[in-house]
Amino acid sequence: MIELFSYELSHSDLWMILSVSVLIGMSKTGVHGAGMIAVPLLAAVFGGKQSSGFLLPILCLADIFGVVYYHRHAAWDHLWKLFPWAAAGTLLGTWVGNYIDDEAFKLIMAIIIFISVGLMIWLEKRKKNEEKVPAYFWFAALMGVAGGFTSMVGNLAGSVMALYLLSVHLPKNSFIGTAAWFFMVLNWFKLPFHIFSWHTITVDSFLFDLVTLPAIGLGALIGVAIIKKIPEKQYRWFIIAMTVVAAFGMLL
Repeated sequence: MIELFSYELSHSDLWMILSVSVLIGMSKTGVHGAGMIAVPLLAAVFGGKQSSGFLLPILCLADIFGVVYYHRHAAWDHLWKLFPWAAAGTLLGTWVGNYIDDEAFKLIMAIIIFISVGLMIWLEKRKKNEEKVPAYFWFAALMGVAGGFTSMVGNLAGSVMALYLLSVHLPKNSFIGTAAWFFMVLNWFKLPFHIFSWHTITVDSFLFDLVTLPAIGLGALIGVAIIKKIPEKQYRWFIIAMTVVAAFGMLL
């Protein structure tokens, strides 16, 4: 066993945490789905709700890498539509999170991801309607609330954001840059709720998270290298495939 900042972990647990940090870094520089794969891995170490608090500072640190690299590609017209509704979804998730256990958490997240995947594929197959659905005000509102809720409850808003950004047909770099800004703002907004309402972030957990910074940076570099090799057209299906893998991961 290894003792680190009041945590007693096995060697396998420590390697799991470092692997999660690499995956999070990759997800923030475009390897969508890697972050969602990381969630059930960390939940296996800490449990669902507790792991969401441990993971949040890692996400906040990783968001900086994504924003620094892709900040100029963000589509701010879409972000301003999403932010107010995402805040409302975060408040809803804070309240609901007090009443669900780990098993319910995993089931809810898996269901949401599978629904998102189905909608992603439907939008890809019905390209003649590609401009109609996203134009509606309710669509941005629904995606914003769902994004805030799933992000607060399980740090799993990646599938919801992928659905929205695929539906508005952003090019690859704009997709990544817009998602990077959205999650940086949302994740920092969530911090007070985890600290003062759920009490899932402590001084010890934050110091432990800082130790993972080199692994996050490594993941960010790997993510940039991978994304450069994926053509624009294939990137959309790559996102869908990674989301499917993440959904199955939640059911394990």
